[in-house]
Amino acid sequence: MAAMKPAHYVNGAFTAAGTAFPLRSPVDGREIGTVPEASRETVDEAVRAARAAVEGPWGRTSVEERCAYLRRIADGIEARFDEFVAAEVADTGKPRDLAATVDIPRAIGNFRSYADLAYGRPERAYPTTVPGWSGSGRALNYTVRRPLGVVAVISPWNLPLLLLTWKVAPALAAGNAVVAKPSEETPSTATLLAEVIDAAGLPAGAFNLVHGHGANAAGEHLTAHPGVDAIAFTGASATGSAIMRNAAAHVTPVSFELGGKNPALVFEDADLEEAVEGTLRSSFTHSGQICLCTERVYVQRPVYDAFVEALAERARGLRDYGPMISAEHRDKVLSYYRLAVEEGATVLAGGGVPVFGDARDGGYYVEPTVVAGLPQTARTVREEVFGPICHVAPFDDEDEAVRLANDSPYGLAATVWTTDLSRAHRVAPRIEAGIVWVNCWNLRDLRTPFGGVKASGIGREGGEYSLDFFSEPVNVCVKI
Repeated sequence: MAAMKPAHYVNGAFTAAGTAFPLRSPVDGREIGTVPEASRETVDEAVRAARAAVEGPWGRTSVEERCAYLRRIADGIEARFDEFVAAEVADTGKPRDLAATVDIPRAIGNFRSYADLAYGRPERAYPTTVPGWSGSGRALNYTVRRPLGVVAVISPWNLPLLLLTWKVAPALAAGNAVVAKPSEETPSTATLLAEVIDAAGLPAGAFNLVHGHGANAAGEHLTAHPGVDAIAFTGASATGSAIMRNAAAHVTPVSFELGGKNPALVFEDADLEEAVEGTLRSSFTHSGQICLCTERVYVQRPVYDAFVEALAERARGLRDYGPMISAEHRDKVLSYYRLAVEEGATVLAGGGVPVFGDARDGGYYVEPTVVAGLPQTARTVREEVFGPICHVAPFDDEDEAVRLANDSPYGLAATVWTTDLSRAHRVAPRIEAGIVWVNCWNLRDLRTPFGGVKASGIGREGGEYSLDFFSEPVNVCVKI
């Protein structure tokens, strides 16, 4: 495996300025490269370059020109598809098929879909009549949207390129200049993206990339910078709270997609095989390191035993799964495995560290784990683990299922398994979550709203919802 060479991209130029820290493979713990830590001065230079771009060449581009740039970026990622897949796999350790069928194609799709949406987006106009005015007594009110200015994009390590482009694409489409900071754990595809953007010929400063850590480092320098006009962040709820404190000093608008402790409701009339297979996928895809993953499973009592037995058996048979992103995160997940037992859980599958007998034993793997028997008040049931674990508990009726699903500080996503169409339409709107899937999981349409309630976030992303956040409506009234 070739060493990764992440670099900052500031004002149209690449630089490795700053103290380097090691980048390690989560698969075997080996050092695979180094990452430069952006100083406060580098972050400031990036913000100033973004401001100059907004006030200069980038700010004078038309929507048609910006959409052409976005399509060129999509084509550039596609042309280097295998490089992006390899970099994503090296940084995250996720199975190659996952990166090749989800992460990189979605990144390409983000740029193309926002090019289409921005280009075809209509604005409203209202003919207005005001009695008593001199002349015609008429006016025309119409709305235009202007970019916010300089946007800070902070993206996480679990879906590095997908979630970075999910914000960068609409921010650029709306005419903003971007300063992006990916997770320090997964810098490589962000650097490749900067190379593609550079080759696409965007004006210098329209897109900037800085690497580094969060607290007291590049991330905090960026989110607290007075020259930043908006912040878009995906990550842990605690980090979102810290960013909000920084944003409050300048009343900076924020868009947050935060954590989740997502429930699945399995009713007695569900297709049991489909529900087991779907829950296996929703709990253990990317080893549970997706904010949408299911960590709480509630099953109606008549089918509880059969469901639990089947889910545990399937979990024990899983083989093709990736590691935790870091030793620190592995240790956190394992601490919850121990906590579950201390709280009285019965471990039905997993619960420890797998032994492979090869280089992976030096990596950050944990076993896919199914537990049962905990009360709703247990920490394992209430706190986000962000690993391959789910707790299964029974319920008796529809009202109890909804109450259990909503009994959480989080509200990102939920899944309902039932063959009763009336029940599906009754239950889904009652669940306190931004997204409810019925008989499926993570089936996404990029035009639909994405986000959560309660501790799971602020605002919505996707389609016109993202374009709304990244632009400011201005009403123009012309007297006729």
